[in-house]
Amino acid sequence: MPVKSVIEAVREAMQEEMRRDDRVFVMGEDVGQRGGVFLATQGFLEEFGSTRIMDTPLAEASIMGIAVGAAFRGLRPIPEVEFADFVWPTVNQLIGEAARVYYGTNGALPVPMVVRIPYGGGIRGGLFHSQNVEAYFCHTPGLKVIAPSNPYDAKGLLKSAIRDNNPVVFLEHKKTYRLVRGEVPDNEYVLPIGKADVKRFGSNVTVVSYGLMVHYCLEAAEALESEGISVEVIDLRTLKPLDTDTILESVKKTAKLLIVHEANLTCGVGAEVAALVADKAFEYLDGPITRLCGEDIPAMPFAITLEEAYMPNTGKVSEALRKLAAY
Repeated sequence: MPVKSVIEAVREAMQEEMRRDDRVFVMGEDVGQRGGVFLATQGFLEEFGSTRIMDTPLAEASIMGIAVGAAFRGLRPIPEVEFADFVWPTVNQLIGEAARVYYGTNGALPVPMVVRIPYGGGIRGGLFHSQNVEAYFCHTPGLKVIAPSNPYDAKGLLKSAIRDNNPVVFLEHKKTYRLVRGEVPDNEYVLPIGKADVKRFGSNVTVVSYGLMVHYCLEAAEALESEGISVEVIDLRTLKPLDTDTILESVKKTAKLLIVHEANLTCGVGAEVAALVADKAFEYLDGPITRLCGEDIPAMPFAITLEEAYMPNTGKVSEALRKLAAY
């Protein structure tokens, strides 16, 4: 089976869906002639032409507004926000309009669009190229939110998102684009939205994560095996809708839960997972629900030492797991 990077998997997913359905088109800054700032759409302009690969001005509100209107008219747009940090001008179009119309029309007007957003730190992006934005969209009814950790999941979930009749926010961690590689089948496949994946089975502690952090959790789990600590690693993959069954089943088995995400602690995805387990599986717990997250600071530091201090990593995950397993 071919081994590919995350960015290659994303590119293949869009390419295959554009070949399958001529209603699918891509629009955004630099997506055409340049092939995208991360080369996600490299070669698309030559294959699909300028009517389906649209370079836009630096105007995120307009990009999203046009995409929403196109979705209303039966097309399947894939608007790209070049960096998550620039998504804020789109809030009215995405949260105020796209998220509400399917419900508001009693299903008469679907909004089939996928908003691709590169996000996350660890790449020395500083204040304006490192933000984690998932919690804002997870809080919005009507949006689906996906955050894959590897090439196989990225391709299968992106294809499913493009075929979905709801607006989907598809988050791609920038550091995984070329760093993370894995097997991706050449044959057609899709993955279900709303289904987590147990990346490693264990019996002593459950760790729940998504995106880049999944890899740190897996490294920590492997390291702790030699210490007699068996860690189960759940990759959420979809942040909304949340796969509550997989989380609860695991916690009921291990009796301990660590939640890891890069986004800052307060009101993050981890808080929702913690509330779920406290509500539905409290009597199974043998230790406190624990969160390891980014610090509650306004922006990612640019200095290397400060960025490393902010970001969860394998060592921090290992220490949190040891402490929790000791209960």
